[in-house]
This record gives sequence, C-alpha cells and structure tokens, in this order.
Amino acid sequence: MAAVDPLQKEASSIALPGLVRALIAAEKLSQKTAEEIYKKSQSGRTSFIAELTGSGAVSATDLAHTVSHVFGTPLLDISAIDPIRLPKGLLDPKICSTYRVVPLAKRGSRLIVATADPTDQEASEKIKFTTQLGVDWVIAEYDKLNRFLDASAKASSGSTDYSIPDGADFDFDFGLEEVAPETPDESAAAANSDVEDAPIVKFLHKMLLDAFHMRASDLHFEPYEHQYRVRFRIDGELREIASPPIAIKDKLASRIKVISRLDISEKRVPQDGRMKLKIGPDRVIDFRVSTLPTLFGEKIVIRILDPSSAKMGIEALGYEQEEKERLLQAINRPYGMILVTGPTGSGKTVSLYTCLNLLNKPGVNIATAEDPSEINLPGVNQVNVNEKAGLTFAVALRAFLRQDPDIIMVGEIRDLETADIAVKAAQTGHLVLSTLHTNDAPTTLTRLRNMGVAPFNIASSVILITAQRLARRLCPSCKQPADIPMEALLDAGFQEHELDGSWMPYHAVGCSACNNGYKGRVGIYQVMPISEEIQRIILRDGSALEIAEQSRLEGVRSLRESGLHKVKMGLTSLEEVLAVTND
Repeated sequence: MAAVDPLQKEASSIALPGLVRALIAAEKLSQKTAEEIYKKSQSGRTSFIAELTGSGAVSATDLAHTVSHVFGTPLLDISAIDPIRLPKGLLDPKICSTYRVVPLAKRGSRLIVATADPTDQEASEKIKFTTQLGVDWVIAEYDKLNRFLDASAKASSGSTDYSIPDGADFDFDFGLEEVAPETPDESAAAANSDVEDAPIVKFLHKMLLDAFHMRASDLHFEPYEHQYRVRFRIDGELREIASPPIAIKDKLASRIKVISRLDISEKRVPQDGRMKLKIGPDRVIDFRVSTLPTLFGEKIVIRILDPSSAKMGIEALGYEQEEKERLLQAINRPYGMILVTGPTGSGKTVSLYTCLNLLNKPGVNIATAEDPSEINLPGVNQVNVNEKAGLTFAVALRAFLRQDPDIIMVGEIRDLETADIAVKAAQTGHLVLSTLHTNDAPTTLTRLRNMGVAPFNIASSVILITAQRLARRLCPSCKQPADIPMEALLDAGFQEHELDGSWMPYHAVGCSACNNGYKGRVGIYQVMPISEEIQRIILRDGSALEIAEQSRLEGVRSLRESGLHKVKMGLTSLEEVLAVTND
C-alpha cells in the first residue's frame, strides 16, 4: 500500500502555511501538534516560528537545518556577522523588525535577505515592493536572528532614507492657496502617512520621476484580478514598467487622489484632477489625473503636461518651411477661424498653445475654454468647462464675447451650438482657434457641414485647417539604411522621379539610447489654407474629395505625402508613416 503524503493528510483539516506543511512532510512535527501550535499562534497573533521554538517542539537549530534542506536554501550562522559592518539603508528597519528579516547585501537587481521562514510571501512581496529588487533568501536560526536584530537596533539609529534618486528636488504643489476641509477619510489617510505609507510615497515618486526622465506622455496604473501593473506611454507606445503587489492598489489610488484633491471615498464614478511636480528650483511639471472604476479597482491614468512644450517654438514642431509660413500668415490675421484636427494624442493641444504663445502679447486679450485646461500659459485667461455646473463650451463662448476678446481658443467643437457661436465670433472680428476630430483637412469642412453649419458661414469664417499626426522619430545613433524594393516605395506613394538615388530610407535598429530604434516623435502636417476656389466648392456644397483635389492643385501635401517627405529626410521610417497615415 502506497504511503500517504503528509501534505495530503493535513489537507482534510485546516489550511496550513507552507513552512508548517514542510515540517510535517519532513516528520519534524505531527499533524496534530502542528495544528495546535499554528492555532495558538493565530489566536495570539504571534509568529508560528516563535510559538514553535518557544514550545520546545523543535529547536531553532533543528528548524533552520530542516528548512535549509527542504527548500534548498543556504544556511548562515548570523551570529558570526557584525551588524555594524552590514551596508546601511538596504531596507526599512520597521520591515526588518515586523517580518524578522535582515538584509545582508545587494547584488545587481537582487537583495540577499536572512530569514527563518522563506515561505513568508507577505514579507517577500513587501521587500520587493519597497526596494524594487528581487529577493534571495538565506536561512538563519530564529533565536540568533532575534539577537542580531536587537543588536542592530542598538547599533543603528534606524533612520531610513526615502529620498528620490538622482538627487532631484522633488516636491508636490497642489496649486491652491486655500485647501478644502478634510473629510474623515482624508484625515485618516493623513494620520497614516508616515512609515506605513512611506513605500507608497516612494513608489509613486519614483514612477512619476521615471516617467518624466523617460519622456513618457502618460502613466497607466491598472488593477486586475491577480495582477497590478504600471505602464508608460513612450513615443506613442505603451510599455510595462513595473508590476507591484496587487495589495497596494487601494493605498496607491488614495495617495494619488489625495494629492490631486479628489474625493478618496468615492470609488464608483470617474474623477478628474490635477497635481504639480516641482523638479529643481525653477521647473514645474503639471499632471492631469483621471480615475476610472473597473472590475478590480480604480484604473488611474496620469498625463504629463510639460508647460515648456508650448514654448518650444514652431520650428520644434516639425513644420516644413512652406507649411510654417502658411500657419504664421493665418494666425496673424485679425479675424477668422483656424482649425486643428487629428486623433487623440496627435499633439493638437501643443500646436494650439504654440500658436497662442506666439500671439500672447501685453496688448492682446486671449481667452480659452477647455475640458480641462492642460497647459498653464501666463497672460491667457483660461476657463475649465464644467458641464455638470452648466459651464459648457457654448456658455463659455458667449461669456468670452462679453469680455472684449481679441483671440478665442475653444478646446473642441463638439456640437452645432458651439460651432455656430465660434463661427459668428470669427465673422465679427475675432480670431478663433479650435480642434475637431477628423481624419484630414478636407473632411473637416464636410464635418462642419454635417453638424449643421451653413455652407456660407463655413466659407466666410474658416481661413486655415491643419491636420496632424505624430510619428516616431528614428534614433540618430543607430538607424540604418533600409533595403526597400522600388515597387514598395511606389505603392507607398512616392513618385518615380523622386526615386533618383539622391536619398535613402532608414529603418529602426535599437540601442541603449532609444526605444526599439526610435527616440522622440516628429509631427506630420497637412496645412490647408481656404482659398477662393475652395470657398466656391464649399458654397456649392461640394464633397471632401473635390476639396482635397483642389488643395492638391494648390500645392497642399496630404498627410501621407508629408510623411513620405519625412522619410526622405531620414527623420522616420516608411513603416511608421504607413502606420499613422491613410493612403
């Protein structure tokens, strides 16, 4: 008859932790004795090992040798180590005291830690989360481990350094002179903000600072049933950066919401907020925070809004000389409407604010309505739309017209009412800038028509439309010439006369200085002025195809043609242009 596995025998009783089951399997403890000691430790809220060694059922030395043998883990005589000689600051002393562990050394991305119980998953996850390092266990005798921890506490002040790496001057600024009264939940969170929340604070600070240094546009904190992950959007692509313990999701969400002045007790509906990050004495980065209730907790997306991006200058956006001249000529007109179109994340806001920055002078009154305002621009009167409170784009526009404006910027034209007011403002001596979600410049005009704006009003108000995309820029350090057949280049949209051998396409390779061969992004633009001939097409209610054909005759590049020009210049790859533009 086959022997009964001790691990199976105990399964019929109570659920025992891994260490207890290992001792039963090694025949160091009977099932009954193990259960009694385990129940006693649970009722008294003490360590199982402390109860075990205290009862005399197994000595600390015998226990250490058994655990080392069963789990194949090195055994260390920790009494032979001088606490003063160990490296300082590897782990929070409170964690060491709580979980009875001793950090011995750091090797690469691994932390060597002495313990009496290598099956303690809670201790393992806490150490991994706090240090962002993997854990390699070394077994120590429980009594000697306790004496060592007592000696360490006496030899050290026990202080922990939670400063941010790289010596950054990192500080949060709520941007508010008056702080709303705290709710009871906020008070509780504030009271628990010292040591217990220190790993959460450190982790969040590290993620925000890493995202800024990696030039990420967004951070995604995503809870799932058995996993929690953090992803950064870098150069338009999401990359998984960290996978902290699932247990932190609520504390991390609360920390972010407190900083962003959101209601931490409300987890059933989405919320939007803002926070600021001070890096150095004169550099402040804004963050837009959005929470979303999901099946397994709140997903939080933080968008990085660098105010300096609006002051880069129009040259840094990637406009060609002819496109830049068309845009500058339009924004210097005294009245009319300029529309910027493209999908979410295509850089429309940066383009608009770059134009506003050029127009922002002491003698000009500028007002903007956005949902919400993403970039703070001193000298511009910015209004956040709040539909719940009745402050819609249309209401804000009507108020602007009573405020003697010269330039009006509307974050997005979403409905006929907003479109009508914006058109009338453009017709009555105001320069109006706004955005629409369309695929290219010609379809923007038909989109306004479909919204219900009369053809005459479109033709008499719109003076220029810019469609744009963002393509990943090839890393100059590692890009290599690409061997692309002529047929493929012709299919992509190149003309035969362009394939004269005076240039060559490049492809992404990848190196330590870039992200899979790409570093940063470059704008692809279709800048279409509304000429008299295009106005005639609009007035007779012509199609987008007619407008596109006329604009091509007038020398306006399509988005694909603009992208192919960037390929000829060696700024991006053909694959990237094909991915972000339509034929």
